[in-house]
Amino acid sequence: MDKFVKLTGVAAPLPVVNIDTDMIIPKDYLKTIKRTGLGKGLFAEARYNEDGSENPDFVLNKPAYRDAKILVAGDNFGCGSSREHAPWALLDFGIRCVISTSFADIFYNNCFKNGILPIKVSQDDLDKLMDDAERGSNAILTVDLENLEITGPDGGSIKFDLDEFKRHCLLNGLDDIGLTMEKGKAIDEFEKKNAASHPWAA
Repeated sequence: MDKFVKLTGVAAPLPVVNIDTDMIIPKDYLKTIKRTGLGKGLFAEARYNEDGSENPDFVLNKPAYRDAKILVAGDNFGCGSSREHAPWALLDFGIRCVISTSFADIFYNNCFKNGILPIKVSQDDLDKLMDDAERGSNAILTVDLENLEITGPDGGSIKFDLDEFKRHCLLNGLDDIGLTMEKGKAIDEFEKKNAASHPWAA
C-alpha cells in the first residue's frame, strides 16, 4: 500500500448528504475482485447519461476536476452496503482523501485498509473547505497527515483529529498484510520453536 504523508491536489466539491456505496460504485461493477479498473465506474449513474456519454454537469466531468485527488462531500458519506469496491473505485480514479462531517463505519475503516484518508471535520470547517473546493482549477488543498492539518488555497489551515494507530498505518503504508509482515521475525521464531517441540506434526 502506498504511504500517505502529504497530499496536494485539486479538491472536488460534492455537497450531497447520504452518498451510499451504491452511488459510489453501482452494483454492475461488482463482478470483479480486482482493485484496478474500477475508476471508470466511480459515480457511474451520475457521471454518465443513459447512452453512455458523459454528463457535463457532474463535478468530476468538469475540466477543472477531472484530476481531483480530494473529495469534499456532505454528511454520512459511504453509507449503505459494505462493499470494499467503493474505496477501490475512489483510489483507482485517483482520489486519496475524502473530507466529510461523518462516514459510515465500515466504509471509513475500509478506506484506511486501501490507502485512502477519510477526514472528519465540523460543519463549519466543511463549509469553508467546500467553498475552497468550488474554486475550480484554483481548488488546491494540501492535506498534511504528519501534522494533522489541511491548508487551503489562501493559506488558511484547519486541524483534524485521527486515531494514532490509523495514522501510523497510513504514514507507513501498512495494510492488514503489511502489519502482519512487520511481525515476520517473531512469526518465524515461533514456527521454528513450534516445529522443534512438535516434530511429529511436520
